[in-house]
Amino acid sequence: MKISKLFFIGIFVGIILTSYSQQKIKKGISFGAIPAISFDSDLGFQYGAVVNLYHYGDGSRYPSYNHSLYMEWSRYSKGSGINRIMYDSEQLIPQVRTTADITYMTDQLMDFYGFNGYQSIYNDSLSKATHHFYRNDRKMFRIKADFQSNFGQSHVGWVAGYSFYNFAIDTVNITKLNLEPIAGGSLFQRYRQKGLINENEAGDGSIHYLKLGLKYDTRDQRACPTKGIWTEAVIQWAPKLINALPHTKLAIIHRQYFRVANDVLFAYRFDYQCTLGKDKVPYFAQPLLVTSILTGATNQGLGGKATLRGILRNRVVGDAVGFSNFEFRYKFIRFEMLKQNFYIGTNAFLDAGMVFKPIAIAKILSIEDKKLLYLNNSDTDKMHASAGIGLKIGWNENFIISADYGKAFNNQDGNSGIYIGLNYLF
Repeated sequence: MKISKLFFIGIFVGIILTSYSQQKIKKGISFGAIPAISFDSDLGFQYGAVVNLYHYGDGSRYPSYNHSLYMEWSRYSKGSGINRIMYDSEQLIPQVRTTADITYMTDQLMDFYGFNGYQSIYNDSLSKATHHFYRNDRKMFRIKADFQSNFGQSHVGWVAGYSFYNFAIDTVNITKLNLEPIAGGSLFQRYRQKGLINENEAGDGSIHYLKLGLKYDTRDQRACPTKGIWTEAVIQWAPKLINALPHTKLAIIHRQYFRVANDVLFAYRFDYQCTLGKDKVPYFAQPLLVTSILTGATNQGLGGKATLRGILRNRVVGDAVGFSNFEFRYKFIRFEMLKQNFYIGTNAFLDAGMVFKPIAIAKILSIEDKKLLYLNNSDTDKMHASAGIGLKIGWNENFIISADYGKAFNNQDGNSGIYIGLNYLF
């Protein structure tokens, strides 16, 4: 694993040393293909393969593409796996962006830290001594079809889509992973024992989502915009007619991009998500974040590479949550090699988020119960924040290899995280 990683890095160092600064328009079919060798502090080392095919047509829309087909097969050393195919195009249906995604993900050690952010106490010593105390087993199958377009020639448009999720959730398989039993059970088991996770949502579960929303988009480019605004308000509905656990979510997301100087950019994102109505959201769906399009294999949190870098994955879960990201991005080297365009850049960031409306925790009747579940007396959350720096390698503007390091400000959110993968965060 380490040898492959060093070899991969060496390839790019060699390209840098033997190339010159130039940009060329891409036409026809192009691709980015790499071994899926990466690292995520929450998941471990990744191995597998990633291929992204792009069709640029006559090049008149470059760096925008006509069609994109992304394929990934990968596994992580901590027991999770990704099997994914995603198609993205504005040409399949004229003037409509079509995104289709089929994904099957497995996670033998899925993070579970309880509900409502700081109301759930994180015990770092316990986590280190008994790693699977804050874990469960989760398998997720997902089918998504998303569509969006503008109203005429304006920047205002609509968003619509359908998603199907199937979850298979269980306790950690300690026999398979050669782990010792935990006295009193894992946190997930204790939540089930005390009724905070009902039996009808504790095992397998399926959700059919319908999505509808509005967007405003003036970005000049998708992979790394240099200017513009991208704002959306989306309702995601699991109707009672086709769902055993019906509920409705609302997401309001605002992103803006500025060019500060030549190849120096500033970008920020505000994201607020809440439950509408009185229906109870199944606990396994609470971490899912609503968006018009996925930029990675999954979009959940808060905490981890997709939301709050450096903070424990899924550390912040509530009935209404909000978070923000602020980034300075600098592309300090551009070059061309073997008729391919590359750049190298860096980014400095600040991430922050919190629970605005807690999940109602009932049946907590005694001090002993609270101790067993590691709960304090307050359900009011406070800000979870982190900061860090990253490295980006861009290939033909759209295929971006990313490395971020984030440091949590509060040890209740863990220590730090390293994330090596693809794409800017937003």
